[in-house]
Amino acid sequence: MALLDLLGRRATLGILWALAEGPASFRALQERAGGIAASTLNTRLAELRDVGLIERTDAGYALTDDASALLEAGAPLVGWADDWAARITGPDGESR
Repeated sequence: MALLDLLGRRATLGILWALAEGPASFRALQERAGGIAASTLNTRLAELRDVGLIERTDAGYALTDDASALLEAGAPLVGWADDWAARITGPDGESR
């Protein structure tokens, strides 16, 4: 599954989540994505552009309609993951 291979690469999902907040310049995106290394960010941006999930606009990098649909399709998984994390985390916030 090519999509899952791409999404499983370091920082890919973080970049998509960061762009869900709206378009961003390279530096702003780097900050939003948790300080990802510039070389990794460059590589992932090129890969995501090549497959049509992000585009370069006047406002910076932005999600395409396909990427927005992908994130919407993944919303139930995010909800499940939040519930799961709450179940496996103790009262002190530490994982069991």
